[in-house]
Amino acid sequence: MYEKREHPRTPIDADITCEIDGENYTALAKDISLGGMFIEADFVPAFGAKIQIICRLPGMQNDSSLPAVVRWVKPGGFGIQFGLLGARETHAITSLLRPKS
Repeated sequence: MYEKREHPRTPIDADITCEIDGENYTALAKDISLGGMFIEADFVPAFGAKIQIICRLPGMQNDSSLPAVVRWVKPGGFGIQFGLLGARETHAITSLLRPKS
C-alpha cells in the first residue's frame, strides 16, 4: 500500500482539548507526527474546520496551543494537519518520533 503521509506517525494516548469556534471539547490523541495527528472523539468537526489543539507536549512545562485544520473525518474520530508550529513544539514532537533506546 502506498503511504501518502510525508511524516511518519507514532502511536500515543494523550488527553487533549480541541478548541473549535470558541468551544472546548475533550478528546484523545492516538497518533502524532510533525504533520498532524489522529484524534479519537465523540464529536466530529466539519472537514476543513480550523481547530486549536491544546496539550502538554513532552519536555514542556506548559500546555501548547497547536493550530490545525481538519483533513478527514470518520465516525469516532478525525485527522488534522498542523499549521505553523513553533521551534519548541516542533522539537517536542520530534522527540516523540525518535526510536527509544
